[in-house]
Amino acid sequence: MRAKQLQRGLLIGILLLAAFWLVSLIGGLAQKAQVAVSKAHSVERQYQALEERKATLEANLAALETARGKDAAIRTAFGVARPGEEVIVVVPPASSTATTTQSWWKKILIGIREISLVAE
Repeated sequence: MRAKQLQRGLLIGILLLAAFWLVSLIGGLAQKAQVAVSKAHSVERQYQALEERKATLEANLAALETARGKDAAIRTAFGVARPGEEVIVVVPPASSTATTTQSWWKKILIGIREISLVAE
């Protein structure tokens, strides 16, 4: 009877160790799957960004294939102008706000009024 109990205990111990080992393997696989999914999402975002950049570059190339686009690119890159063209400088209008100085007694009255408002 004692031998059977020992065998059962040993069998249960081995089965528990095997179950623990399998659970740890499954946990490792789950972590690896999670890493793979997050990397797949990251690659998908990078792909979308590259597709947007590709569309922008294709639009730029299409614009550069026209005469006007080439002219604009040359003007921007080298800061050149055609013969007879001049530089136009746009200056904003000067502000016409008049600055009035208050007399000393008005400054005192305003100061007293502010102090009384703060005290209330």
